[in-house]
Amino acid sequence: MRYLITFACYGARLHGDETGSVDRDHNVPGAGCLIPTQRASHSNARGWQQPPYSLDGDSRAAVLSALRRHCALRGWNLLAAHVRTNHVHVIVEADVRPEKIMNEFKSYASRELNLLERDGADRRRWARHGSTRWLWKDRDLQEALRYVVEEQGEPMALFVGEIV
Repeated sequence: MRYLITFACYGARLHGDETGSVDRDHNVPGAGCLIPTQRASHSNARGWQQPPYSLDGDSRAAVLSALRRHCALRGWNLLAAHVRTNHVHVIVEADVRPEKIMNEFKSYASRELNLLERDGADRRRWARHGSTRWLWKDRDLQEALRYVVEEQGEPMALFVGEIV
């Protein structure tokens, strides 16, 4: 099966920021988002223990390297990956559920980031869960590839594999 997996850095999209953040009480389409003045109090109430995490150039390269190595180790077909400053997009083909893949990606990327010795191993790097979208049709795959490769702005740590 093919999946588009997206996960964000810890604190990358705080509730009430200009990206239109939502929470469990503000998640109905058209119902509106948290307003910016609620941001600090709401995020504090949610238990933010550390400042937001972001990925610089070396960190992005380390994460991309970890994703590529892990796919090779597991025998998964990495079709594309784009590691951005505050989130990661991966298109992968594998015979396991996407939630397992995402959890393994986060773990292996964190291990690679630990080797850079920029922050402690207890640093929260990833937001809880993420998005796991199944790409059922070839058209879904093509749209996901265009989104990940071409619609993220200037390329950062980008990998595009072969589609077989």
